[in-house]
Amino acid sequence: MARIAVRHRCGRFAAALVWTLLVSVAGTTWNGVSAAELVMFESANCDWCELWQREVGEIYDKTSEAAIAPLRRVDIGAPRPADLSDIRGVVYTPTFVLMDGGQEVGRILGYPGEAHFWGLLDLELRKLGHASEG
Repeated sequence: MARIAVRHRCGRFAAALVWTLLVSVAGTTWNGVSAAELVMFESANCDWCELWQREVGEIYDKTSEAAIAPLRRVDIGAPRPADLSDIRGVVYTPTFVLMDGGQEVGRILGYPGEAHFWGLLDLELRKLGHASEG
């Protein structure tokens, strides 16, 4: 009987360890709040959003920046997701809001072109203790 109890506890420990590793790799804390993410507020009729998509959006997911802050797109005209309800003052598209643990860290208003975007994003990521490789 004691062996069964030990195995059961070891099984629970192993399952908890695997879960912790999976959650940390996915960049999510136990309560479902992403550790960091870049939220892009956009609209369907936004020319600057389309330009961002062509110049940056197509490659963003493959960058070191995306590994730190995965992109999340939100339609500015749609109801705001509950976990983003504290974000205020988003009027223009695109607006990029860097979130960490559910809190706003910084934002980039508009799309100033590819080179400037990466530089501004790097400045924001430094607030998290990260800098881009490029």
